[in-house]
Amino acid sequence: MIRLIFILKAILFSSILLGQNNIHFEIKSIPSNTDNKNLYMAGSFNNWNPGDEKYRFNKNERGNYCLNLNLNTGSYEFKITRGGWDKVECKKDGSWIENRIYKIESDSIIELSIEGWEDKFTTKQKSSTAGKNVQIIDTAFYIPQLNRTRRIWVYLPDNYKVSKKKYPVLYMHDGQNVFDDKTSLAGEWGVDEYLDTANITRCIVVAIDNGGEKRMNEYAPYDFKPNRDASKSVTAEGGLYIDFIVKTLKPFIDKKYRTLRDKNNTYITGSSLGGLISLYAVLKYPKVFGGAGIFSPAFWICEPQLLNYIKARGKKVNSRIYFYCGKQEGESTVQDMLKIFVDLASISRSKMTSVIRDNGRHNEETWRKEFPLFYKWLNPRLH
Repeated sequence: MIRLIFILKAILFSSILLGQNNIHFEIKSIPSNTDNKNLYMAGSFNNWNPGDEKYRFNKNERGNYCLNLNLNTGSYEFKITRGGWDKVECKKDGSWIENRIYKIESDSIIELSIEGWEDKFTTKQKSSTAGKNVQIIDTAFYIPQLNRTRRIWVYLPDNYKVSKKKYPVLYMHDGQNVFDDKTSLAGEWGVDEYLDTANITRCIVVAIDNGGEKRMNEYAPYDFKPNRDASKSVTAEGGLYIDFIVKTLKPFIDKKYRTLRDKNNTYITGSSLGGLISLYAVLKYPKVFGGAGIFSPAFWICEPQLLNYIKARGKKVNSRIYFYCGKQEGESTVQDMLKIFVDLASISRSKMTSVIRDNGRHNEETWRKEFPLFYKWLNPRLH
């Protein structure tokens, strides 16, 4: 572990030496039905914020929309929006498109064309892909810590009803994207499909929907500004959200289902902001969570506070923690994750691994591919 930490520190140091590049983005064409002319870039460099004023395009003298950014050398993913994910770009027939990917190596001019906007097309009703072992516990489960309600899903192993066995429990954020393509934003993780077919010991999976416009609040452990120029900070509710999982939801699940209630059989997982709040959960409740999946974590929003929290709480943590990030998400995302990993690994007794995939991207398709590898690593007894 000491040698690994030394290597990761060397990687972090070398990244600092990389200079920034001046990148000029220019949108050459937009659909004729573009009513809202405020266009934004949302990507791996701004936590996929669809209405970030710092990343708003401005018109030049030719009437084209332009945006200038200083970016480190590396690969970046992004999409163009009109201020929200319900107003994101799409193909000219209304179908969903992959994130744009550009590899930045020097000062560049990048020309873009927008084919269409999703909200300008009649929404096609998607079919549910949730398996037979997936149920909705409640569409309005009360969260007393936040005085609001939320839909909660549960996956029960195939033989749950015919056995008396007790099972480990995995808690997952962004429940809309865990089991069902119909409720997902851009595809599901396919957790139920994997657990139904894999030759492993299954667990109970509890998925909590995100709070929509409250997602950033609930997954943030500390107040933060979504960008440097923002006049207001996002008020953190992450501590209360994790309190809800530990003090309200977990007791309910343990009472209603046959669960293994101890730390070594209780896990938590999420991506992006969900990855951030999962690590925070392990730090805040080291005696509750024995394992965590930290996928593409958005550590940038509170890195200094999180590092201080690791210094204060890291020695208490003795869990299995799986860190994952893809190189296509951008150099800064990878480096932020490695820095947190190194600091925690230096003082924690935890069994930890850091996985970086060359082709990994910031989307559900990538996390779906990585989930089986995380699950097998999480607890050797599960397979």
